[in-house]
Amino acid sequence: MRFLPSGKQMQHADRANIEKIGIPSLILMERAALKVVEVIEREGLDCSSVLILCGSGNNGGDGFAVARLLKQQGHDVSVLFVGKEETASNACLKQWDICRVLGIPIIDYFLANKREQPDFSGFTLIIDGLFGVGLNRPLNQDYGLLFSEIEKSKGRKVSIDLPTGICAGSGKVLGSAFRADITVALQWEKRGTALFPGNTYARRVIPVEIGMVTDPNVLHNLGFGHAMDDTLCFAFEPSDVVEKIPKRTADSHKGSYGKVLIIAGSKGMSGAAFLCGSGAYAVGAGLVQIYTPWENREIIQTLLPEAIVTIYDTYNEQQLDRLLRWADVVCLGCGFGQSATAEKILVHTLQNLDSPVVVDADGINLLKNHKDLLKRIDNPCVMTPHIKEMADFLDMEVLEIKENPIETVVDFVREYSTDPLSNSLCCVLKDARTLVGQYLSHTLINTSGNNAMAKGGSGDVLAGVITGLIAGGLSHYDAACLGVYLHGLGGDKGKEKLGEYSVLARDIVKGIERVLSEE
Repeated sequence: MRFLPSGKQMQHADRANIEKIGIPSLILMERAALKVVEVIEREGLDCSSVLILCGSGNNGGDGFAVARLLKQQGHDVSVLFVGKEETASNACLKQWDICRVLGIPIIDYFLANKREQPDFSGFTLIIDGLFGVGLNRPLNQDYGLLFSEIEKSKGRKVSIDLPTGICAGSGKVLGSAFRADITVALQWEKRGTALFPGNTYARRVIPVEIGMVTDPNVLHNLGFGHAMDDTLCFAFEPSDVVEKIPKRTADSHKGSYGKVLIIAGSKGMSGAAFLCGSGAYAVGAGLVQIYTPWENREIIQTLLPEAIVTIYDTYNEQQLDRLLRWADVVCLGCGFGQSATAEKILVHTLQNLDSPVVVDADGINLLKNHKDLLKRIDNPCVMTPHIKEMADFLDMEVLEIKENPIETVVDFVREYSTDPLSNSLCCVLKDARTLVGQYLSHTLINTSGNNAMAKGGSGDVLAGVITGLIAGGLSHYDAACLGVYLHGLGGDKGKEKLGEYSVLARDIVKGIERVLSEE
């Protein structure tokens, strides 16, 4: 697991390290520069002609320090200063003075630009050290013109910490932005380079250790005020799969790994129930029972003979109660439709269930008319809306949510958690970067997965995966986080095999099976 701080959180961490712990700013700057040069060497980048863009803040100081180190290695290095010398930080001025003494050419962009736009075509490597995590305003058109000219260069491009012009917290483009081939993230990757569109500007992000104290509890005590709140984000790594996947013992049986009840499907939508059940079985669920309209029985029994199939024609309260008593976890809503019968089943299930529940797709659409039910659910509940479903549920515009997805998830789970201490509600907001949030918990930004997964049925698989992990013994929040990450890894395996056009939802299931067989 790795943290993905916002710009403000990173600034708190910097101040805690410098002002409270006592690590001098210049030492952190030197460590940062050394690590950037290490990455450049390790990646085999051509340093025969290097241009470093430096601003007037500490990110610019990092750039000047990199210029010195590359110069000392015998490379041809120039600096393009884009800023105001009178507002430069003390650390930046110190590094600038050293570069002057060493005879490194330093060109003032704004003075040079009055004559003509500099020619960037001859540089083999261009390094961006203009702005760091503190940028929170749109850049003026001078930067847009600069970046447009730099993009014409065939030289490789590296950003220090994050590309200039990308908001460290949201990933938004602040007017214009530098397009990097590699971004060397100092200490932690920033939230803005994990989210879109920032991720497309950062390209490959390589985090490097620069000697900061990073324990969130220590930083919290020292004034890193955002260390423990639910707006601090994190991402999973492959090692988390091994650590968190429910373990299977030699003396176990099917009952050891949970009984899953999937209430899914409607006329013509049997595939949703099949894919959901397949997802649950793929992550180890012991027994899956699918409750579905009678039209789907033959298809589901043919496609997934391992599942128990129980059918209904109309709303049958006694039958539903027996199934709810049987289940260890319930998944409700995949391909469910929004008929009167479906609505009765949803309301009765949420009023009477005695186990965790995952609510997906039409379950969420139906729940919009029964929001009071959500606040009264005492059992662990996972909701898995995509952006449009979330917008409809909250009576918001899709664009509003896309502008502030993390805040939307955090506010949603705060409002609808029945008891803040029990953390009963978990929200999985599905998008190109799926988020998982729970009140008083950190928010997951999922970095696995790809555009090949943008196919019907992918969400049904995810709902089943999360449900199957709960059945295996994980908490609903841990199951949601691991399930989203595993689902993405499964999609990555599918893309490796089939390319970005031909992956189907069933290929995600096969991909998950491959991931788990390799662990």
